[in-house]
Amino acid sequence: MNIEEFIRTIPNFPKEGISYKDITPLLQNPQALDFCVKKFAEKINTEVDVIVGIESRGYFFATLLAKHFNAGFVPIRKKGKLPYKTLQETYDLEYGQDILEIHEDAIKAGQKVLIHDDVLATGGTAKAACNLVERLGGEIIQCNFLIELSFLDGRKKLVPNKVNSLITY
Repeated sequence: MNIEEFIRTIPNFPKEGISYKDITPLLQNPQALDFCVKKFAEKINTEVDVIVGIESRGYFFATLLAKHFNAGFVPIRKKGKLPYKTLQETYDLEYGQDILEIHEDAIKAGQKVLIHDDVLATGGTAKAACNLVERLGGEIIQCNFLIELSFLDGRKKLVPNKVNSLITY
């Protein structure tokens, strides 16, 4: 299956000069969803305790992967969206700066953690998520992305973590 057929590019969104990769058509197709989960799972050869999904489009596959691996799901959200005590991490986007948060009790020391988001661009968001997981004592086994924008070199920020992307532009 060619999952690129299910990705549509929206020019100049969310601002001028950015080509947004819209995964909505992929999410609407059960066969494409199943194919992606299987492709992600093929790259994991160890036990997984927790799948971390990064707000908001990272949640879609993170929850499906949590079910697949019989693992827990942990959301990482933008500042002010989580109701309990949190840890924070500031990060740079390709078009600004923001803060991510995780519940302070979301991951226990030594748990094996798979981090998932929809797009790896500059790597700022994913690096912030990695920092939060590591601050809680989690062991990152891999960072997963549906799409990688390789021309932005985000993968470099995630070294030494393993990175898996299904589509690379």
